[in-house]
Amino acid sequence: HSNKLNYTLTPEGHHAKLTGLEGAKAPAINKTWLEVETQYLVIQLSETLQVGKIYWLYMEFQGELANDLRGFYRSEYFEDGVKKVVATTQMEPTDARKAFPCFDEPAMKAVFHMTLIHPSGTVALSNGMEMGKNQNVLQTKFKPTLKMSTYLVAFVVSEYSSIRTAVRIWARRTAIEAGHGDYALSITGRILDFFQSYYNSKYPLPKSDQIALRDFDAGAMENWGLITYRETSLLYDPITSSNKDKEWVSTTIAHELAHMWFGNLVTMKWWNDLWLNEGFATYVSYLGVDDVQPTWNIKDLMVMTETHKAFAFDSNKFSHPLSLPEEEVKTPAQINALFNTITYSKGGAVLRMLSEFLSEPVFARGLSAYLKQFAYGNTVYTDLWGKLQEVQVNLPATISEIMNRWILQMGFPVVTIDTRTGNITQNHFLSDADSKPSRSSPYNYEWFVPISWMKNGTVMDRYWLLEKNATHDPLKTNSEWVLANVNVSGFYRVNYDPQNWQRLLSQLSTDHSVIPVLSRAQIVDDAFNLAKANMINMSLALRTLSYLSEEREYLPWQSAIKHLNTFINRFRHTEVNTKMQVCLLQIIDNTHRLLFKFQNLGLNAISLACTAGVEDCLDLTKMWYRQWMKNPDKNPIKHSMRSTVYCNGIAAGGSEEWEFAWNLYKKSVDDAEAELLIYILSCTRKPELLNRYLNYMLDPNMVQKKHVNYVIRHVANNVVGQPLAWDFIRANWSNILKEQKHASFFTILYFTTKSFSTEVELKKLELFKEEINKAGFGTEALVVDESITITKENMEWMQKNKGEVMQWLKEELA
Repeated sequence: HSNKLNYTLTPEGHHAKLTGLEGAKAPAINKTWLEVETQYLVIQLSETLQVGKIYWLYMEFQGELANDLRGFYRSEYFEDGVKKVVATTQMEPTDARKAFPCFDEPAMKAVFHMTLIHPSGTVALSNGMEMGKNQNVLQTKFKPTLKMSTYLVAFVVSEYSSIRTAVRIWARRTAIEAGHGDYALSITGRILDFFQSYYNSKYPLPKSDQIALRDFDAGAMENWGLITYRETSLLYDPITSSNKDKEWVSTTIAHELAHMWFGNLVTMKWWNDLWLNEGFATYVSYLGVDDVQPTWNIKDLMVMTETHKAFAFDSNKFSHPLSLPEEEVKTPAQINALFNTITYSKGGAVLRMLSEFLSEPVFARGLSAYLKQFAYGNTVYTDLWGKLQEVQVNLPATISEIMNRWILQMGFPVVTIDTRTGNITQNHFLSDADSKPSRSSPYNYEWFVPISWMKNGTVMDRYWLLEKNATHDPLKTNSEWVLANVNVSGFYRVNYDPQNWQRLLSQLSTDHSVIPVLSRAQIVDDAFNLAKANMINMSLALRTLSYLSEEREYLPWQSAIKHLNTFINRFRHTEVNTKMQVCLLQIIDNTHRLLFKFQNLGLNAISLACTAGVEDCLDLTKMWYRQWMKNPDKNPIKHSMRSTVYCNGIAAGGSEEWEFAWNLYKKSVDDAEAELLIYILSCTRKPELLNRYLNYMLDPNMVQKKHVNYVIRHVANNVVGQPLAWDFIRANWSNILKEQKHASFFTILYFTTKSFSTEVELKKLELFKEEINKAGFGTEALVVDESITITKENMEWMQKNKGEVMQWLKEELA
């Protein structure tokens, strides 16, 4: 493979020369040429190579050290007023070929011998440990790597400093001196120890480097022995960073360290099974953080951050199975498109379910056997099922029979329980009840469903639903409430008969603590999504919020606020809006003063209170923001509340407030601060400022490339900014596609159009699709199809629910 490399031709006019080693005779090269579209360097030989013989393929080439965040690229930053340059890499998935010619496929593993020649005053790092330096030319040679895939190769040349124990944390000198790497250093070794114990497998490398980069496209990259991170994913400033920042650093480090075994030691054979790498690292990252931060209850948070996100994407008719046929994943664009919510979040949620019904010790024992057998090799998902089958006990079917239904067909079921009869059924859950899935299923969209459940607070024996319809007599009751999918242990939604819904709502109102916290959050989320799919009345979903004035836990409030914000956005330009604001004011009036006493809930309370127009909240945030403007070096706002307070301060202000934040962004050297400022700049209600902000995105001297995606998403989430963001995409889509990967374009378009709900907006999307199609961007046109589907769903939702919501609000306010 070769991409964007310039070769020095041999005297014969070839791109390479071939030599036999250890007595082997090399065939002559007939001709060589570059296939630009498929990114190959083709070398045509006069005869075939001999199996078992060793050959040396030699090429001389140059490449541009561009600032495109791919392959071997350039990153820049300023330190003490002096511009510094970092030469660094990002090979995954298909950009090692942009750094050097190679067999750039995950199954073509090799040992890499690396030597870097670099300028005086710089430090060179790579996957292997440094072996020694030649001081005459500053040449650093590294120990050979273990056998590994090309996408895991990394090398960095920088003027960075480091701190170290058994691991090393590298970053800008000023960041290291300020202590911003100390938190990462304090947990990295401990998380590595946890995974060595969890996998029952020794960390296979002699060193572990973590390095923070200013310009980095992903959150982090699991290069074996040299993990690269965006600064916000590795550095933590105890003075300015929030608890959320600390949580993000922790889960990202754990995610990448999990890959050292699952992904690096044992690698998927081809990209169609990327979920094996990323879904697994997503799930166990929460276990790793829980081990070093046991008071955080981080494992519960996985349901909100991963499972709910996966539910939302996977209920779309254009979703895709976790494991795709190889023929659907051939080109770099198709491979890049798989780095998405299904691969990461659904992959993690489904593996969490598997671990739940096997039990964590049994699951870990199977993983250990899998890693031992396939070390330094490549696998497909059936290899994992085989090792888990060897250790599983007491299941109604084989691991393959159960799990293939979850990974080879897209979507998930809604399980409906009728407590009047004990009848239980499953159906493919689609958020648009009238839509049909975009692909067929080998299992006719039926699953083997592990149903954990409780009756009146008593946990009952797990029941397996192995067919579309069944009867389970213990579920039958006319007086006790039944709750299924306890603690969201399975990847499915649950619906009930009306009487059981009423019993659950009564229990929430009288003593909600009897129902587990995660299940309380899930009752709210299931109800609103079932209503969206026309499976229950919207008024029933709204009634799940009635008990919230007594709720003191973060997760149920977080679930509720997500849906309340959807309502606010949907009805903002309708007559429902006025009554919705009054109703929100009632909820807030009953709760927000109390919630300020709870740190996590305080953030939710301020956000909801300001959204609802509570004068106290608006005045408070404006006052805090003005205080900060008067003395930028002395910030009066608690870390955990800064994003909400800053946003509301800018929204209530004008040009002066916006310019203050913009100037701070331009001067910022801390990535966490920069990303916070990128968000709050989108909160202004002034169209001229938002348009200016969007246009700044086209100039990398104004908005850094890595922040472009965030700018559009944040502006689109602003009710004033949404139409402006859409107009901007229509005018600049070709530039955006050129600079952003396919997955990023999907995300940008989704956030810009997710609230579309009118005939006019639908027509605009259809015209946009035609325009993209005519320009030859067929894959991207399919992305627009998903936005068209969501818009149609929104239109139907408005038509069906507007009257019912209005009636419920009238009754609530009576």
